[in-house]
Amino acid sequence: MDRYDVVILGSGQAAKPLALAFAAAGRRVAFVERAHVGGTCVNTGCTPTKTMVASARVAHLARRAGDFGVHTAAVSVDMAQVRERTRRIVRQFADSSRAALEAQPGVELMFGAGRFVGPRQLEVVLNDGSGSRRIAGDVVVIDTGARTAVPHLEGLEQVPWLDHAGMLGLATLPEHLLVLGGGYVGLEFAQMFRRFGSRVTIVQRTQQLLPREDADAAAAIHEVLAAEGIEIWLESQARRVTRDGEPIALTCDTRDGERRLAGSHLLLATGRTPNTDLLNLAAGGIEVDPRGHVKVDERLATSAEGVFAVGDVKGGPAFTHIAYDDYRILHTNLLGNGDATIRGRMVPYVVFTDPELARVGLSETEARKQGRPIRVARMGMDRVARALEMDEARGFIKIVIDAETERILGATILGVAAGELMSVLEVAMMGGLTASTLRDATFAHPTLAESLNNVMAAR
Repeated sequence: MDRYDVVILGSGQAAKPLALAFAAAGRRVAFVERAHVGGTCVNTGCTPTKTMVASARVAHLARRAGDFGVHTAAVSVDMAQVRERTRRIVRQFADSSRAALEAQPGVELMFGAGRFVGPRQLEVVLNDGSGSRRIAGDVVVIDTGARTAVPHLEGLEQVPWLDHAGMLGLATLPEHLLVLGGGYVGLEFAQMFRRFGSRVTIVQRTQQLLPREDADAAAAIHEVLAAEGIEIWLESQARRVTRDGEPIALTCDTRDGERRLAGSHLLLATGRTPNTDLLNLAAGGIEVDPRGHVKVDERLATSAEGVFAVGDVKGGPAFTHIAYDDYRILHTNLLGNGDATIRGRMVPYVVFTDPELARVGLSETEARKQGRPIRVARMGMDRVARALEMDEARGFIKIVIDAETERILGATILGVAAGELMSVLEVAMMGGLTASTLRDATFAHPTLAESLNNVMAAR
């Protein structure tokens, strides 16, 4: 058995910087990856989807050119070219990550499937067919991520379906895309392919899209998508799916009774499940929760001594920036003799529809459930000069403020560049700035940030 100071299993966003940091500190590192360096974000998540979102937005703006006094010819979309552009950027990111690992002395990159065979001991079946290796580490970090959760749906095994990764590989445009799920993945792909030219229908089982958001935010984004021609069925439960000939038929129980939807393609956007089922975690003494996520404490330690889990595999917020913060915690504690934890960390995020929906801190619903004394400052984007000048006046800014201290508790923004504006508020929250401070601040004109002057004065 080959022994290492550190074994990293999987190559999510925490894995690469951890491997480089340990190696730079003189540790011998085994880096085990089943397929592609970079994890979900680089290969099938953030990088390719936001690249395609950008292409879809260009198509949308080109069709709107007349609104700005600019006249163009008819707009068409070449999906094969969109796909190649996306793949080129993914290759650039993935190749850069792999090259950095291969160039770092002290890091041994292994491509294969790893599984535990004992405490901090793994067997790796190598992809090149040369057999397997047994390795052990003083420290083991699990960063194997998650994959699409396949729902229990009658007939699904007989019907070709796509997840987000499959959508990225399409070279031709779906005639009618059925999207099962109204979370952020479903909404981003629904709008993207509607703008490419597909007919799109969303089926969502809850009373609103984005069920974790405030009702006003969900209603506003519903309105945006419906205005672009996307058909949306709420409180609709998919019961079975069939394929008789070419169309895919999805039968749903809706508020109006049973309905049969026919489409050319079916996208499953019904959540994620952790990649732990093949890791033989019990052999390593590593506990999981009922959904298969690795259990960790606030320092990301598992139930097994010397074993840690980072990123999506441990559950909680499944965002790249959270995975990177997991890296910072382990770096601080394992290399810097610190005592960093996940306790109280902010979880900002952005749904990359157009306009974007951005959140940080408490929502209004969450704050009211806690019984906190709050005031809510709200203002439409149609009162923001910069948004009007850009003809991007859809959406609103809503900020939850502690009524006693005037500290900012959270923000929800639906609007152009909402993620950037939300980040301004996150920095203000980190610095403990009050609503009055932002109300009286001098921001450059005309910028989106200057809207904070007016919204902080709103009731």
